This record gives sequence, C-alpha cells and structure tokens, in this order.
Amino acid sequence: MLDNIFEIVWSIPAVLIAITFHEYWHGRMAYKLGDPTAAEAGRLTLNPLAHLDPIGTLMLLLFRFGWAKPVPVNFNRLNHPKRDMIYVSLAGPIANIVIAVIFALVLRLSYHFIGQITMVQSSSFFNLSVTMLRGWLIFLQTGVIINLALAIFNLIPVPPLDGSKILIGLLPYSQAYRYAKLESYGPILLLILVLSGIIGKVLFPIVFFLFRFLV
Repeated sequence: MLDNIFEIVWSIPAVLIAITFHEYWHGRMAYKLGDPTAAEAGRLTLNPLAHLDPIGTLMLLLFRFGWAKPVPVNFNRLNHPKRDMIYVSLAGPIANIVIAVIFALVLRLSYHFIGQITMVQSSSFFNLSVTMLRGWLIFLQTGVIINLALAIFNLIPVPPLDGSKILIGLLPYSQAYRYAKLESYGPILLLILVLSGIIGKVLFPIVFFLFRFLV
C-alpha cells in the first residue's frame, strides 16, 4: 500500500507536465494560426491547474491513459479551418512525444549515474539517498510512459480525441461532414473501448515497445 502511494506521489509531477504541455500546445498552435479562443479563456498558460480534468487525471495516475480538460478551439476562427485543424490537433501529441524523448534521455543518463555511484563504498550515502533516487527514477519512467500514452491515446480517431479532428481535416468535405455528425456518439464509443479493455490491449504494447526503444 505504501509503495503504491509512493509511486503515485512521484508520478504526479510527470502527469501534470504531460497534460499541461499537451493542452498548452493545442492552444498555442491555434493562436499562431489565427484563433485566440484559448488565450481569451485563460488557457494559454503552463499553469497545470488550468488544464486539469479530475477524472482524466485520475485515469492517467492509475491506468496510464487519460485526458486533460480540452483547450477551447474555434476552428472557424483559424486562417484555414480544415487544414489548420490538423496542425492544431497534432500539436498536443507531438509535444508529448518531444517531452517523452527528453524524459528518456534524462532517464538514460540517470541510469548511468546511478550505476557509477553504486560503486562508492559509502553506506551512509545510500541510507540517505536511496529513497530519493528511487522516486527520481519513478518520476522519469512515468514521464516517458505517460507522455507516450497520452500522445498515442489522443491519436485514436474517435471523438472527442485529437485523432478524430485530424481525420476530419484529411477527409473530403462530404465525408468529413458525415463523420463530424457522429461526434455526439464519440464519448460513448470511447467509454466502451476503454471499459472493454480494447484500448489498453492496443495501447500498452505500443507504449512499452517505444519505452524500451527510447530507454
């Protein structure tokens, strides 16, 4: 029980970083392409409290996939709505992939550093630092996994995830219109996919393959 609490506590900063940068870059990209809606709503910020969705954040902590509170985007205010919709939707997942790579690089360096200090014959050093080292590694490992999971999960083409908006931007207008009309059913379909375990069975093998590749 205490181990689980310890892991959750050290995972929280990694989760906050992942969801904050995901939503911030949606809003930043929209702003660059002509839509200031996120800025007007006070969401063009790196303050994680502005982006937290309680259920989605809990899902990320416990199950390693979830969501943040979506940044408001008015696609009609974009310079080129159909094309720019793709860029805005991709911005969040790409930000997570970049951050996952940064976490992975720091984790590799940390493994090397810890491997070096384990050769030091000083038990007092380890008595004082072993807990912090373990927590640091949990933070970094979670940072890689959470960011990869958030990126891949959001690329699933099911509304309201980013993948559905990317697909709408890629489809011809007639097909995009018909697909967009299904958006009201998206959350129900997404819930079914999550509760049935289908998403987990597809998502986690990809995430852990990429984790091993990066680390």
